[in-house]
Amino acid sequence: MLHILTFASSQLGQKEIVGPEHNETIVGYAQDIGLDWVSDDETPWYAIFMSWCAKQAKLSYPKSALARSWMHEGNPTANPEPGDAVIFWLESIDSYKGHVGLFLGYSNDQSRVYCLGGNQGNQVSISAQPAANLLGFRRLKPR
Repeated sequence: MLHILTFASSQLGQKEIVGPEHNETIVGYAQDIGLDWVSDDETPWYAIFMSWCAKQAKLSYPKSALARSWMHEGNPTANPEPGDAVIFWLESIDSYKGHVGLFLGYSNDQSRVYCLGGNQGNQVSISAQPAANLLGFRRLKPR
């Protein structure tokens, strides 16, 4: 079985198209996981991309566009490994809004969490998220 990071990294650089045109690859992530109502690359697609990657790797995934839905997928882990799901809150810890990506590691001072994910700067990329916004890590299970 190929590792989820293999699938995610193969998509690095896929990005939204500014204006009325849409990146069909990004729309395809949603279609492939059964979210037929998504027809543009403007819909937040953090969780959609994660679900697409998990599906490719034959791992469990939520059929949801909400990043925080990943808090209920797989098993929680306090010792994350590269490729585990990492979930963050956005705007407020009490908000429904969040971000999800694949854990890569911590910065030297532990203040940032590096992750590979979709819709980071409107593209599939590696970014550093604030560790203070961390909600949790999840180890995904085979489907």
